Amino acid sequence: MPCVNVTMFPVIDVSGGAFERGRSHGERAKVRVERSIANYSRLFAANGLPWDEAQRLSAPYRDLIGSFDAELLEEMEGIARGAAQPFSEILALNARTEILPTSFLSAVDAGECTAIAVSPPASATGEALLAQNWDWIGAQREALIVLRASEGDHPAFVTLTEAGMLAKIGFNAQGLGVCLNILRSVFDGASAGAKAGVPVHVLLRALLKRASLPEAIRLCSTLSFGGSSSVVCADRSGDAACLEFSPKGLKVVRGDGRTLCHTNHFLHPEATAWQAKHVPNLSSIPRLECALKIAKSRSTHGVEDLKRLLRDESEGLLSICRKPDPALLPEQCIESVASVIMELARGVLHVAPDIPSRAEYQAVALAGEAVPA
Repeated sequence: MPCVNVTMFPVIDVSGGAFERGRSHGERAKVRVERSIANYSRLFAANGLPWDEAQRLSAPYRDLIGSFDAELLEEMEGIARGAAQPFSEILALNARTEILPTSFLSAVDAGECTAIAVSPPASATGEALLAQNWDWIGAQREALIVLRASEGDHPAFVTLTEAGMLAKIGFNAQGLGVCLNILRSVFDGASAGAKAGVPVHVLLRALLKRASLPEAIRLCSTLSFGGSSSVVCADRSGDAACLEFSPKGLKVVRGDGRTLCHTNHFLHPEATAWQAKHVPNLSSIPRLECALKIAKSRSTHGVEDLKRLLRDESEGLLSICRKPDPALLPEQCIESVASVIMELARGVLHVAPDIPSRAEYQAVALAGEAVPA
């Protein structure tokens, strides 16, 4: 299928204090917040957890988030007000990774992404690049937004996120970018609520307040975690790392100073023992091998090269660019919902608002001005 200009996700600009930013987000993305809630209600119910029970399980995170960063809790309260939704539903959305039943990720290949960081020595532009395919339930595509925010003393940022959630994939005006790979460890689910640590989507938003990778690592090294994920970070200097964490702690994975790839299993030698058993069809290993092969096949990579990498379908349904498996139920079927390439120094987010092999990338500038195609 040739690539086409699919309708871009709504670009929502917010500013002002924390509550006002959240209120604007919720009000302007109200329909998409409702879709997020409906989609996760169905997903949780399909995995044996009614949505009202999911809200109950997320309740202890309110105080935890407030202690971690009171402004982010206030922003979530603003989202609830603007979207005319109970706060408990917005809280459950932002803690969805931590409260999603472990049976979901142990039963299907629910790997969430292929990410790559390109440092200046390997960049065709001489500047740092960060990119990711986000793989998840296809229905959630209709709930995505591009949130562009300025927030007083903290750097402005832009993020592709799920409506109602604080952040996901993005970067800030200081040139620090973040991507997310969900992981699964044998320790997940052992603790809950206030003992579980900061939800990863709240953490991603907090990282967008930081100016550099060393600052991001310092923040994560002070935290505890109730679930497992890898946050792939890079800053405009080209410093890059994968911050792998689980309830056992944090491990930092460095690359070769040129490219750094990550999918959905632990890479740090001391963290591989944390890895939960792979399901038979887990695509994480072939996707990583393919990304590494492509990354090493060129001396330098530009934006167009990363588009080709993220559109790769050489491994069929286990490819970097993932199409839905028609043999699976919709609640188990993972696909590349969207794709993102970040030019960290230039301040541009390139977004394919669909499976990237069938969608053109569209550029969004952090500063808000038009970006040439």
